Amino acid sequence: MSFSTEPYIVTLNIDNAPEMAYIASQAHSHPMSLSTIESCFGHLYQSFGIYLADELQGFAIVHQVFEDATLMDICISPKSQGRGFGRLLLESVVESANEKGAETLFLEVRKSGLAAISLYKREGFKETGHRKGYYKTADGNEDAILMELAF
Repeated sequence: MSFSTEPYIVTLNIDNAPEMAYIASQAHSHPMSLSTIESCFGHLYQSFGIYLADELQGFAIVHQVFEDATLMDICISPKSQGRGFGRLLLESVVESANEKGAETLFLEVRKSGLAAISLYKREGFKETGHRKGYYKTADGNEDAILMELAF
């Protein structure tokens, strides 16, 4: 990679898993473990990273089986949030899933993730359901909102 003052997106590999796990530990209250992230590098998965000045700022993991793609995680380092990096990553995910023949891109988001929900809606995702108490919180559980984007 070369030094850049503009953010850029690349495909990540398993060597990036420790950086991804670190960012997830900083950004999520209940992050995926390193071993779980490592398990997301197989032929049904694709991971994207957004870099700025050769430093990983965030990542997205997509699982795709035939026409169904699922955004497993999208995560931006807390120091880089609010700068449009999530939108850039999401656009790359959507474009890639569409190019690979997905008919639908699914995701789940915490009910409290208002910024994420707003981003997904702006990008055309529709709310399709809820999962009661799906996500762990510091003092219990919270609901997941199910969303999808049809191509």
